[in-house]
Amino acid sequence: MMAMGNMWSYLGSATASFMLIYVIIQQHFSPQFKNYIQTYVQKFVSFLYPYIEITFDEFSGELMKCSEAFSAIRIYLKDKASASAKRLKADVVKDSQSVVLSMDYNQQVTDEFQGVKVWWTSSKTDPPNQISLSIQPAPDEKRKYMLTFHKRDQKLITESYISHVLEEGKTIAARNRQRKLYTNNPSDNWCGYQMRKWSEVDFEHPSTFDTLAMETKKKEQIKKDLIAFSKGKGYYVKIGKAWKRGYLLYGPPGTGKSSMIAAMANLLHYDVYDLELTTIKDNTELKRLLIDTSNKSIIVIEDIDCSLDLTGQREKKKEEEKDKKEGETDVVKKIKEEEKKESKVTLSGLLNSIDGLWSVCGEEKIFVFTTNYKEKLDPALIRRGRMDLHIEMSYCCFEAFKVLAKNYLDIDSHPLFGKISRLLEETNMIPADVAENLMRKSDEEDADTCLKNLIEALMESKEKARKKAEEEAELKEEKEKEKQCAKEKVGEDATTTKGIGV
Repeated sequence: MMAMGNMWSYLGSATASFMLIYVIIQQHFSPQFKNYIQTYVQKFVSFLYPYIEITFDEFSGELMKCSEAFSAIRIYLKDKASASAKRLKADVVKDSQSVVLSMDYNQQVTDEFQGVKVWWTSSKTDPPNQISLSIQPAPDEKRKYMLTFHKRDQKLITESYISHVLEEGKTIAARNRQRKLYTNNPSDNWCGYQMRKWSEVDFEHPSTFDTLAMETKKKEQIKKDLIAFSKGKGYYVKIGKAWKRGYLLYGPPGTGKSSMIAAMANLLHYDVYDLELTTIKDNTELKRLLIDTSNKSIIVIEDIDCSLDLTGQREKKKEEEKDKKEGETDVVKKIKEEEKKESKVTLSGLLNSIDGLWSVCGEEKIFVFTTNYKEKLDPALIRRGRMDLHIEMSYCCFEAFKVLAKNYLDIDSHPLFGKISRLLEETNMIPADVAENLMRKSDEEDADTCLKNLIEALMESKEKARKKAEEEAELKEEKEKEKQCAKEKVGEDATTTKGIGV
């Protein structure tokens, strides 16, 4: 008993001496000497400690991009954590009664691979000396997973096990993933570990190619093109091109451009990134945003003719602005200068990001531009190779109407279809207006009522178009008369002048 007491006494004395020496070194010696001591202490500890530790941080790289390895490990450990961890985090999935459990911080989970045991630990590092009452995560909070295993199993773990974990995590994610809709945040919010370049919500748009108001033949062509692209990795490698494709959707407002994008995403199971160019300060920020997009995604720039000066008339506009500046006050000039500072993204920067060297940062990506006025866009932006397929979203035809009738009224035929077909050939109406007339406003309205409402709306539209055409014809005729009178007056003046000269 005395020997045991003496042993503990010696051990306590040795520990106290070690701590005293450690404090003296930390407080009174230079950083270079401390690093030197720390190196040899670690070597000594590693000699006695037969385990190797590998850390997987949530963010990696100079641009602090979210680590795919961290995400895959988190998904892989979910099931194992619920079975063996002592403390778990619970979350409720939307529209579900089940609770999703995951490993809480500072918890350990044991895994086994080919008879070898390994240990996973989840941890986070809080920012120093920072107290926040916000429910949001701290901006500099660092999260990581640590893998621990015996050094004798190093070859098996590094060459096989880690790859197995990453592949299994990606497989589970692909099987259970909820597609996301992203929008870019202002760059002021990019600092820190928890700040993101993109904000996200679940993508739950119900649009499909079956519900899209468009000719069947045209829809099938687009679907075949999309499917061929999604399966074409080997082909793109063979021809030496980046695995990406561009689609230009153009046509009047209300013709289904946004629904087409949603149908594309639902067909291919891709995420959607809604890129707002006006919030991006310069070309560098644009590149950083595109680097942070995932593979299997659709990057959308809606109303691109309104986002930047991409109309092909840049020089002309600059000259007009220069002339206007002469009559502006200092206050107006200052306001306009501040507005210009908001976004310095150029056409060249956009082209390089989607079609230059930066376009190979990632694969299986689709770029979609939408516009109401295709003719206003710079030809360099929409040439083949950048916007590979130009899709016109036009006025409602009879075939598109039949799709809408099936969607809204659940009918395939009706005696009034013939009259509606003739009216659609005689007047232009966008699918959004057709859908609005087919939508039941109350329980009392039936298919007959909705179709009659549509016929009435089509006849009103036809009458408005007729009156507008007559007014335009009258106006044109008046202008022609004015031109003719002007010519005659010039001729009379010339004759009079000639007579006076004689």
